[in-house]
Amino acid sequence: MLAVFSLKFSLQKGIFLAREKRFRVKVRAQGKEFWIYTNNTGSMRGLLEPGRTIWFSKSANKKRKLPYTLELIEVNGVLVSVNTALPNQMLQFLWEKSLIPFWKNTHFQAEKSIEQSRLDGFLLGQEKKIWVEAKNVTLVENNIAYFPDAKTKRGVKHLQDLIALGQKGDLACALYVVPREDARGFLPADFIDPDYAYWFWQAVKKGVKVFCLRLKVRPQEFILDRFIPLLKRG
Repeated sequence: MLAVFSLKFSLQKGIFLAREKRFRVKVRAQGKEFWIYTNNTGSMRGLLEPGRTIWFSKSANKKRKLPYTLELIEVNGVLVSVNTALPNQMLQFLWEKSLIPFWKNTHFQAEKSIEQSRLDGFLLGQEKKIWVEAKNVTLVENNIAYFPDAKTKRGVKHLQDLIALGQKGDLACALYVVPREDARGFLPADFIDPDYAYWFWQAVKKGVKVFCLRLKVRPQEFILDRFIPLLKRG
C-alpha cells in the first residue's frame, strides 16, 4: 500500500435505475426515485446496469439544480469511482506525498494552460519542468484496465501535447488512475478508439512516462494500492 486518501464528505447509498443523456442518472434511495448529477461524460461501459448499488454525495452548493453527485458504483463486489475529479486529486496527492521519486523538490500548479490546450499538472523544479495529464479509468475487462471507454478527440490532443513538450526537452507524464481493485494491468482501448491507442503508443515511443495507479475504493477512502504494469500490445 502506498497511502490512504480520505474523503472529506459523507456518501449516501442507493440503487441505479437509468441514465439520461450524459449528465443525469436516476436512482432510488430511502424509498424515493430522483435524478442526480454525474460529471462522467464517458460511456461507463460495463457499469450502468439497473439494480446496481451506487453511492452519491450532496453538494454544498444549495443553488445547484441537481444537489447530488454520483460517486461510486458497485460491480461484482468491487467499488468503482466514476467521479472524474478524482485523477486531479490523486495527481496532487501523489506530489504532496512524494510517491513518484522524480516529482520531488518541485512546485505544483494545477491545470496549466499551453497554447490552445490545458494539462492537469505542471511541476517546476530547479532544473526540470514536468507536465502531467491525468485520466480516470473505469473500464476493466478480464482484469485489464482500458482507456478510453468512448472516443475522445480531447484525449488525443493531450497525448500530442505531451509528445510535443517532451520533444522540447521537458518531462511529460500520463497518469492513469484506476479506481477499482480488480485491474492487474493497463492497455489503451484500441477496440474503442484506435486513434487514441495510436497516439498513446507514439507517446510511449517518444519517451512520455506512463503511470497506472490502482486504487482500492471504500465508501469513505481511497487506498492507493500500487502501480500496475502497462501491458504489451497483443
